[in-house]
Amino acid sequence: MKNLLSTKEVAQLLSVNEKMVYLLIAEKGLPATKVTGKWLFPRHLVERWIENSTQNFPAATAPLPPYHGLLIMAGSDDPLLEQTLNLFNRSHPGQLAVYGNVGSFGGLRALRDNLCHLASSHLLQEEDGDFNFQFAAEELPSPPAVINFCFREQGLLLAKGNPLAIGSVADLARKKARVVNRPLSTGTRLLFEQRLHQAGVPGKKLTGYDREVARHLDVGLEILAGRADAGPAIRAVAALLGLDFLPLGRERFDLLIARERFFDKGVQLFLGLLHEPPFRQLAQGLAGYDVSQSGRTIFPQEATDNP
Repeated sequence: MKNLLSTKEVAQLLSVNEKMVYLLIAEKGLPATKVTGKWLFPRHLVERWIENSTQNFPAATAPLPPYHGLLIMAGSDDPLLEQTLNLFNRSHPGQLAVYGNVGSFGGLRALRDNLCHLASSHLLQEEDGDFNFQFAAEELPSPPAVINFCFREQGLLLAKGNPLAIGSVADLARKKARVVNRPLSTGTRLLFEQRLHQAGVPGKKLTGYDREVARHLDVGLEILAGRADAGPAIRAVAALLGLDFLPLGRERFDLLIARERFFDKGVQLFLGLLHEPPFRQLAQGLAGYDVSQSGRTIFPQEATDNP
């Protein structure tokens, strides 16, 4: 499936003429880029724009049932989060936490559709450098509670010793590096796309750009196996696999919770773990994490008060 649509293809998708497409760009915020000199439209952003423009969106037909010991989380992949879920299951017999790795965008949609209790997300807002709020406002019918899980380092994983001497995102093109990528639904892919754009590097020009893997660890394994020279992932994976790492930024990794589910027993038990020594010890065993703010309410402050 093509990731970029032409003006003609978008017009056919929306059942309008091509002149109307230009009007929708100017007046309705239809997502578009002119990086190649002509208008191109990222398919996933166009589909999200259509969805967000829908009026009278139907309510979920099968709402998440009352909490009875099963805690459901969906969203962004993270090694520390995976270990914390295991810690939860060991620490609370009779409770079970399960996780769906669907990327940050997928987590927000699962929260919107009432399919999970918590969504993990680290979506960078390019305009102001903050995280998650803009995307939550676009995807969710009402503001969620936002709790910090951690801060972590994002960057490019590189083969041990950095044999291509890659020192910047622009070098990926100059050195003809083979890359491995993350899915469009992930915050890591969003950051990578932003850095490519800032460096003036068309992603489609990179060998392997369309080859996507589900987890940060999978990016590292592709490089370790010699099938790629570089790929976007977090520092923790570089340290685990003995790879080189080129930092691209420090990010806030949050947990988003529907306000009406905030006081569910499983949610409170999980958030409570973020203040306990065993969680801190898990973080100390991994590189690139800052858990000094873990468990802190980012928004809204009143979320910690009884409704």
